[in-house]
Amino acid sequence: MHTHYNYNRFQSLVACFIFAFCATISAQTITVTLQPFKDNTLYQTSDGTLSNGAGEHLFCGKTAVGLLRRALIQFDIAAIPLDANIESVTLTMQVSNAVGGARAVKLHRVVRNWGEGVSNAEGPEGMGIAASDGDATWLHTTFPTESWYTPGGDFLPNLSASTNVDSDGTYNWTSDLMKEDVQAWVKNQELNFGLDFSGR
Repeated sequence: MHTHYNYNRFQSLVACFIFAFCATISAQTITVTLQPFKDNTLYQTSDGTLSNGAGEHLFCGKTAVGLLRRALIQFDIAAIPLDANIESVTLTMQVSNAVGGARAVKLHRVVRNWGEGVSNAEGPEGMGIAASDGDATWLHTTFPTESWYTPGGDFLPNLSASTNVDSDGTYNWTSDLMKEDVQAWVKNQELNFGLDFSGR
């Protein structure tokens, strides 16, 4: 039996954040490229027991039976000086297995800390696997003890950025709001809980 899914799959290993910022002390514009240090997929279930913390891929979108997938990604910005003025931000992702036609893939700023455990889904990973301790799931920030206030994750309602995805390839997300997000993280690193991808 073959099950067909309608989602966009992101290869998390090729994701990077590109920061261009001006440090007040040196008045020089410096470009910093960062790889994510944490990522996970939230698989919609009634009991919140699926995850893919150590998997190779991230997923967002909706399956053929209407179940949602959301992706979480976070970057360590500790190397950016506290007095840096963020001039621009670009997130680059490699998309594979894009199906279902063109859709907007949206970014929101996550507002609660979340976990990445050792769960590692088999095959194409679209079904997820049993969550391990510390994993983020549809219901949990850290499985099995801490929960989101809202199933599917807690994030700001304001859209940080959106890009239309219609086929496999490389895509960029950038906006003034993303720049403001990163500036807020630089000023208050305890607020850095990363970004949420949705492709409903």
